[in-house]
Amino acid sequence: MGRLDEIHAPSDLKRVPRHELAAVADELRDEIVRVCSGVGGHLASSLGAVELTVALHYLFDSERDRFVWDVGHQSYGHKILTGRRDRMHTIRAHGGLAGFTTTSESPHDALTVGHASTSLAASLGMALARDARGDDYRVTAIIGDGALTGGMALAALNQIGHVRPKMTVILNDNEMSISENVGALNHYMRHMQVKPWLQRAERDGKRALSGGVLEPLARLGSGAKAATRRFFDPASDNPFHAMGLRYVGPIDGHDVDEVLYFLEHIDALDGPTMLHIVTRKGKGYSVAESDPITWHGASKFDPANPVAKGKPYGWSNAFGDAAIQLADADDRVWVLTPAMREGSGLVSYSKHHPERYLDVGIAEDVAVTTAAGLALQGEKPIVAIYSTFLQRGFDQVVHDVSIENLDVVFAIDRAGLVGGDGATHQGVYDLAYLRAIPNLEIAMPRDAVQQRAMVKAALDMGGPKAIRWPRGSVDAPPEADVDAWPDVAWGQAEVLKPGTDVWVWALGPTVAYALEAAGDDPRIGVVDARFVKPLDRTLLARHAQEASHVVTIEDHNLPGGFGSAVSEAFTDDALPARLTRLGVPDVVVPHGDPKRQHDELGYGPESLRATLARLLGDAAPEANDDAEEAATSSGSERPAAVATAAGDAAAKTT
Repeated sequence: MGRLDEIHAPSDLKRVPRHELAAVADELRDEIVRVCSGVGGHLASSLGAVELTVALHYLFDSERDRFVWDVGHQSYGHKILTGRRDRMHTIRAHGGLAGFTTTSESPHDALTVGHASTSLAASLGMALARDARGDDYRVTAIIGDGALTGGMALAALNQIGHVRPKMTVILNDNEMSISENVGALNHYMRHMQVKPWLQRAERDGKRALSGGVLEPLARLGSGAKAATRRFFDPASDNPFHAMGLRYVGPIDGHDVDEVLYFLEHIDALDGPTMLHIVTRKGKGYSVAESDPITWHGASKFDPANPVAKGKPYGWSNAFGDAAIQLADADDRVWVLTPAMREGSGLVSYSKHHPERYLDVGIAEDVAVTTAAGLALQGEKPIVAIYSTFLQRGFDQVVHDVSIENLDVVFAIDRAGLVGGDGATHQGVYDLAYLRAIPNLEIAMPRDAVQQRAMVKAALDMGGPKAIRWPRGSVDAPPEADVDAWPDVAWGQAEVLKPGTDVWVWALGPTVAYALEAAGDDPRIGVVDARFVKPLDRTLLARHAQEASHVVTIEDHNLPGGFGSAVSEAFTDDALPARLTRLGVPDVVVPHGDPKRQHDELGYGPESLRATLARLLGDAAPEANDDAEEAATSSGSERPAAVATAAGDAAAKTT
């Protein structure tokens, strides 16, 4: 029985002898590998933060002190040490633990995260609240070198340096080597940086010399101190000093004793301090260390014989392949992405066309406005971005692209429910905010053949275009030259199955649901809407006049989505049929299996089949009673956030 088996809460960790903490870190690392091998998850990042996690929980109280993990990829060790070890096998699964820190999950989670670069601003707010109320809890932000490139993080650092509250910023740097900064003298200087007596002497000496005839001596002393620091410790001459933060480091983030030493001494200092620790992603697990990108988000694997499983051909792959061919055919085509090369299927593109590929880092706004600059000079930029991250570039889409009607194509991946990444990553809001933007048009393909045809058409037509597709696998399109790709009639929907009484207008992946639910019933027609803006109002009007019901179905929030666009057309054109909108109701949807959630939310194939039976009068009275009951049921076997979703969705009939 190891030490970890005795730790059920941070208070248990505090009883472990200090000299045994390194062994606890080793056990914690083994447990993270075991968990991820069974269910997948964010492996490499969590392994890299093990010693830091142990040190924080050993010294401080996470129920009262605030540990703010940026993004949250590295928080598995934190979850295990805070009483969730017995549920780690449920992480990212339907009804299980979230993949990131979530305030509703545990009092030890200070912030609900998932997007990068948010920890510093949130920590600043917590520190200001503490000081305003005369409280004394600690605030510690843990941010990686990648997230620190985000504009929000840099702006927050600037504000922290201006306000100067007592807080600690831990820069978890897993890209930099510290080999050039080791040695006895540098080690000595780093330890001197956090000595309270040195900080007091500097402060008191400056106060005593300030003003009057001794002011020049104060300036001389301050300059001498800076020169000495630069001589002994070149790393100290960095922008964090200029921004008003005390900088300490870099130190070895895998040395528990070293991390404990500096955290203890920083805790005795006033004002904001940045502790720069150097770690290695995947630390302690050789395959993850050697290939941290592949093992960042691992699928299930055999820990004794770890092999990264290949993923099936997906929508991202199809887009990346199409982008290569489009750039081959036109040297004005560029692809830009905010740190999503792998996720957006752009590894091959980046190698084929490195001169027309730009990864701007975690800076979605920069990606959008850089694309605007390219378009203004006659280039044809494509911004490859997840739906959830495009939210962070909304202002730039409006201000820098759409107002001037620039030729920018937004290739929006992960549109719809996304599975394990959960609430912070659900791509169910983009239609609502993009529909409101003048000049911008929106399409969604049902397969990879349509996808590449739509991207090609968008580039050829010009103007702001958004093309969105879901997460997951898709059949690879047949190989063909760009000139042989089929044309798509922009703005026109496509009838896939005729009907007489009910027309189902579906979008993207829900087209397959509509065809499945309709079966061979001649009363039910199915349309692939394809375009949300412009909407095919001519075909819609004909269907609303021919049939008694029109049903819209979408993997998107109902407020403001595709169904809302159809509802507006019904109102504007006084269309006679009854309209039923199916999609995500006005709730936050947690992590889970998307297909299962689609049915829980009322727009999966089984739910759609029941809705169609009700509209056609085929449902037995008991079934109609059940449907009415579902609309008000608490749904105890379903996740709380979607408990009444099926009933709510079915009720959206006008």
